[in-house]
Amino acid sequence: MRVMLRATVDTEAGNEGIKNGTLPKLMESMIERLKPEAAYFTPNEGSRSCILVFDMQDASQMPGIAEPLFQQLGAKIEICPVMNADDLRKGLAALR
Repeated sequence: MRVMLRATVDTEAGNEGIKNGTLPKLMESMIERLKPEAAYFTPNEGSRSCILVFDMQDASQMPGIAEPLFQQLGAKIEICPVMNADDLRKGLAALR
């Protein structure tokens, strides 16, 4: 299932993660492991954030995805299903 992960990093943990190299290593590891179709990095509500859109095969993957962000960066995380335009067309066509 295509999902969107939005992680908002705690400022102090993010500052420390930049100083000690944890933040870029963690982001690179996540991109390598999840192979997102899109990855964006932006300020959100005054904090460092990332948005990754990727295919999650099973809900049991959530702890492995979320825990490094929680533990290493004190992040707040949202993971939710999303559709692209083709998915929306298919879903709307099924309503007929």
